[in-house]
Formats: sequence, structure tokens, C-alpha cells
Amino acid sequence: MNDSSWGSPAGSGFGGPDQGPAPAGPAHAWRRAAQTRPMPIVSDVPAGDNQDDHDRGAALPSGPLFRDEAPHEHPNHEHSEHPNHEHPEHQHPEYQHRPYEYSQEPMSSPSPPAPAPSPRQQPRQKKSAGRDLGAAIGVGLGLGAVIIASLFIWKPAFVGVIAVAVVVGLWELTSRLQERKSIKAPLVPLAVGGAAMVVAGYVRGPEGAWVAMALTALAVLVWRMTEPPEGYLKDVTAGVFAAFYVPFLATFVALLLTADDGPQRVLTFLLLTVVSDTGAYAVGWRFGKHKLAPRISPGKTREGLVGAVAFAMAAGALCMEFLIDDGAWWQGLLLGLAVAASATLGDLGESMIKRDLGIKDMGTLLPGHGGIMDRLDSLLPTAPVVWLLLVLFVGSG
Repeated sequence: MNDSSWGSPAGSGFGGPDQGPAPAGPAHAWRRAAQTRPMPIVSDVPAGDNQDDHDRGAALPSGPLFRDEAPHEHPNHEHSEHPNHEHPEHQHPEYQHRPYEYSQEPMSSPSPPAPAPSPRQQPRQKKSAGRDLGAAIGVGLGLGAVIIASLFIWKPAFVGVIAVAVVVGLWELTSRLQERKSIKAPLVPLAVGGAAMVVAGYVRGPEGAWVAMALTALAVLVWRMTEPPEGYLKDVTAGVFAAFYVPFLATFVALLLTADDGPQRVLTFLLLTVVSDTGAYAVGWRFGKHKLAPRISPGKTREGLVGAVAFAMAAGALCMEFLIDDGAWWQGLLLGLAVAASATLGDLGESMIKRDLGIKDMGTLLPGHGGIMDRLDSLLPTAPVVWLLLVLFVGSG
């Protein structure tokens, strides 16, 4: 007996309570007798994903008596003439022993994913400065007031400001080195030697600064000997680097102050550096499209560098004309160009250090700015450049 014996074509008078009585006749009597035959017992077969389960299902009877869901065509079976062709073990448990009831629930199909918005439909994001601009301006104005007051009221007070900035910067740098790289550069000899270096430069000039630098490096070597030798070389190397990078370069600000017009020279140095940074920020934020050094500092652009040069050169011409004794405007153009280059390189150098350490800022002491070292990054390498050019243009004073 094949599978078709378990089904009946439409209009045969078999399989539903709504159909009328079967017509009389031998053939129809046989059909009435077939309706009273006991139904075959179908054992509950657990659903499975292996091939044996499908093979078992292929031998089971098929037809509308045992189907209650949407058609499912097995790859090894020919398409059945009945609309509900499904494997018996996939029936709902409630209907496994109720062959005359069929599920009337439509099959749910997954809704297609929503199309992604086109670039024209996406809202344009507004450029962000990335920092609290209000806090940055407030802190900058406060620092400027302290610097101007100490600079023009009493020169030694400004030397003290430089020394304090050097000590805080050394603390931030050595702390980050120890946290991120496990490098223990000795802070005590660095702080003492750094402050002494600034004072020696102001009192004794360049010779005093060099001597203080040599003594500070020697103190770092000796101080580190009090600890175990593991990591000695990297610790003292970082210590000597920190002594040169922070206090020694800051000593040139004190050297600027020793001239007769020292406050004006220091003010020119500060103004040109701040104007260069401001021009780079303003032009780069508004027009920047081409990255200057994406692997070091992704935020810097070539357009920003052009803005830094233009702003610094204009400010240099004004400063040399009105602030520096015997200065000329063309000297200010050259000075501004040099300041823009040194400030940008100093900023990139600091960014390289922070990228190697895996940090964004050296500290959190100044809201909107980061730490002291985040403000000294462009000032430190610019100080010797300004000192040297002013000595060449107008003398040491």
C-alpha cells in the first residue's frame, strides 16, 4: 500500500464531518467501510537533527490525516499532492492524536531588516572642541594674572613661579612613568636639582644652569643606588631625561628674565607661544581637513599649522616693534615663524610621550587643560629658541 492510500482527493466524500452521506453502491460501500477502519497508531518520535531521524520519517505514512502545519519538503521526497506535507514529529503535542484538526494560525515570517540610512539622510554632527572651553579660559586667565603680576612687580617672584611649575611638572611626569611603565625615576633629586637649576640660571647665567644640570644628573645616579639593581639603567635614564626635558629647558625662561627688558622678553615669549597655539586650534578646528601627523596626534592638521605660523608671525612683528628694545618688525616675522615651528614640535613630542604611555593628559590639576605638563609641552622647547634669537637680534641685554 503506497502513501496515496492514506489520503483522499478533494470531493471524495471522505475525511470531514461537514460532508453529506456517501452515495449508495458497491464502491461507496467499500469507502464507508474504510471510514470505520481503526486509525493506525503513530508513535511519538522525538525531533532530531541527524540523518537517522529523517530516514525514519521518510517511512511514516503521509497525508492530511497526520499533518497540521505548513508544508515542509524534504530534499529526498517528491512534492506531495496534499498541501500540508510535514514530518509527523514536528506536530504540536496537542494535535498529535487529533488527526482531524488543523492549525489555522498563519506562519510568521521574519520581517526584513530596515534599510540603513543613506549618508544624505544621516544628521550632520557638530564639531566639538573636546574640552570644557569655559573652564579652560577661566584657568588660562587665572594663570595669566599670576604670571603678569609676578613678572612685572618683582622678578624673583616669577623665578619662584617657574620653580614651582618645574617641580609639579616633574611630579606628573615621574608619576605617569611609574604608573604606566613601572619606571621609578627618583623624584627627590629631580625636584631639588630642578628648582636649583632654575635659580642658578637666573643668578649665574648659562654656566650656572649647565653646572646645576650636571649635578642633578649625578644626584639621580647616586640616589637610585639605594634601591635594588633591577631596573637601574632604565630608571636613571628616565631621570636624566626628565631633568633635561623639564627644568633645564625651563631655565631659559629665567635667562630671558635676566636682561634689562627681561619682563618684556618673557612676555613676548609667552604671547607668541599662546598665539601660535590659539591660531593652530582656531584654524584647524574650523578649516582642518588634512592631518599633520595622524600617528602621533590625530587632532592636528596642516591647516592648523598654517594658522599657527600666520598668527605667530603677526604677533612677533608687533612684539618686536613695540615691546623689545631695538627690535624690528622683520625680526618679529622670523621669530614668529621659529616659535610656531618649535611650539608645534614640542606639542608633538609631548603627544608622542603620552601616546607611548597610553594616556590622554599628564594630569588633572588644571580643569580644561589637563596637567601642568600639558601646558608646558609647547613652552619648554620654545624657550631656548626665543632666548637664542633675541640674543642674536638685540643682544643679551
